[in-house]
Amino acid sequence: MDQSLVSRYKTLDFFARQVVEGFITGRHKSPFHGFSVEFSDYRQYNTGESTRNIDWHLYGRTDKLFVKQFEEETNLRCQVLIDQSTSMYYPLEGQGDTEHPNKLTFAAYGAAVLFELLHRQRDAFGLTLFSDHIDRQTPCRSNSAHHRYLLTLLDSLLQPVDAERRPMRTTTVAESLHLTAEQLHRRSLVVIFTDALVRPEEREDVLDALRHLRHNKHEVILFHTYDRAREVELDFDARPHRFIDLESGRELRLTPTEVAEAYRKRMEATFHELQQRAMQYRVDYIPVDIAQGFHPVILPFLLKRSKV
Repeated sequence: MDQSLVSRYKTLDFFARQVVEGFITGRHKSPFHGFSVEFSDYRQYNTGESTRNIDWHLYGRTDKLFVKQFEEETNLRCQVLIDQSTSMYYPLEGQGDTEHPNKLTFAAYGAAVLFELLHRQRDAFGLTLFSDHIDRQTPCRSNSAHHRYLLTLLDSLLQPVDAERRPMRTTTVAESLHLTAEQLHRRSLVVIFTDALVRPEEREDVLDALRHLRHNKHEVILFHTYDRAREVELDFDARPHRFIDLESGRELRLTPTEVAEAYRKRMEATFHELQQRAMQYRVDYIPVDIAQGFHPVILPFLLKRSKV
């Protein structure tokens, strides 16, 4: 992994949109009220409690006792989930290249940038790698040794893999998200990198899993990775092609122009439904056409997040 590409973003800040629960003082809003950071609200004074936060100026105007409440800041727990099913290796020629990345390369570098920012902010972060099951999951920690370990795991995703020897792994996005929703500390930030290529009968399960994460008070960011020209628009030469399913090995011979219109309508409808449901569940949906490259996608996202 090219650390110079990761470190170019280290001057940016990364904030959670919603309040989070942490264990040390930090820079993100906490759901608990403290005494030192930012004024939040008034409440009536209860007989017998400390008088240190009574607003005496307000008492002079209203002849009633009110106590000032303050919002406390805390640190963030962030779990990054990366889909490493075989379809994430598409296109095969883009492995390890940030100028023309494949989907897995984008996910690995995206996670590395997030870890760099969170580590500098002393926030806790963990990594989950999943395919047809959860392959690896680390807890959220904020120390340097943990940071280096996660970068090693991400680096392993970028190692060249022989196309003939690459294992075929399907995707169980819904199951992995449901398990994450139950295992994470409440009010965490969950960042998901996936192409969301599942069978039609499993699509509703994925949407239900996103709803489960939001129900458990997690903030969710979904990076939906795809190659728009090839995977959505079926932009291939007008001649017979042999298409191979990277996850099952099934082959299909056809001329793309004969089915392109129907295929495009089906894919557009599928992606539109995912985007609309994400908006409905208040999931931050980030469409990622990997043909744009890594930096033109990740930089606008981080700039927007640094201003939250």
